[in-house]
Amino acid sequence: MNARQSDAGHFAKNWQQQLAEAFTSLDDLCRYLHLDAGGLPASIGAAQQFALKVPLSFAACMEKGNPHDPLLRQVLPVSDELRAYAGFSDDPVGDIAASPQAGVLHKYQGRVLLVTTGSCAVNCRYCFRRNFPYGDLQLSKQTEQAAIDYIQADLGISEVILSGGDPLLLSDARLAQLFAKFNGIAHLKRVRIHSRLPVVLPARVTDALVGLLAQSGKQAVMVIHCNHANELGEQARAACRKLHRHGITLLNQSVLLQGVNDDARVLGQLSEQLFGLGVLPYYLHILDKASGTGHFEVSESRALAIMAELQAALPGYLLPKLVKEQAGAASKTLVV
Repeated sequence: MNARQSDAGHFAKNWQQQLAEAFTSLDDLCRYLHLDAGGLPASIGAAQQFALKVPLSFAACMEKGNPHDPLLRQVLPVSDELRAYAGFSDDPVGDIAASPQAGVLHKYQGRVLLVTTGSCAVNCRYCFRRNFPYGDLQLSKQTEQAAIDYIQADLGISEVILSGGDPLLLSDARLAQLFAKFNGIAHLKRVRIHSRLPVVLPARVTDALVGLLAQSGKQAVMVIHCNHANELGEQARAACRKLHRHGITLLNQSVLLQGVNDDARVLGQLSEQLFGLGVLPYYLHILDKASGTGHFEVSESRALAIMAELQAALPGYLLPKLVKEQAGAASKTLVV
């Protein structure tokens, strides 16, 4: 069976089956990409610390034979992850201090975040929660009602953010249960979902899921996470269009990553392609300084120079806000 036939058979399966068949072996991923694993700066030690996990739908967007592919760089375990970088820590944005109870992060006025799961469809090497204590602090069926009661009791909360991990790894039934509870909280206006799945596992965007979100009873906002235009393959584009057609507000956040998208032309292409799919560029994040991610860091001075180029080339509505998150701050910090 050739690669095209193999891919077609895989993509005919449902999203759960596709997720179960994600690459977890560097050798398997390299064979698919026609690369020699021995010629890559890969690290077994880094993969043992933070496992390799790449859905075929994301790997299919990589350029075969290119060891420097910007999508591959986002998922390839490398020895630099084992280095200690000054200023980098396991909790770079103060999540633990902002957790009043299991599953709840309450940093900013008017909105509260629920850590719904510790699982993701792809393990991004730059992840700021790669060292997060999910076993202690993620939402569970046992702690869910306490989280709902917390939101119910605070009349100033108008928005709930579902995060993780990736909240779209929850089943439709589980999501429907959460939305039913949100609908019972009169002061809630919106439910925001932060997910990488429409990009890396677009099969998750089923008609059933879209219907659930469109008819949820609260305004649904989907913040996808796309760093490079090459991630927007045919299936990801279809998923975004489906969400947009059903009235789901779509925003995108990216992380500025050395060797991936630290280039105004690359970011400009991303903004243009996202907008064509009904997705508004939202945030461009300065890297959160999580242990194991120092090799992705782009200096603020370089980030500002890139933004100046972008501002000169794009209309204002295609320009994401350059921000960083600082532990204990009352909001994201605009980098100006």
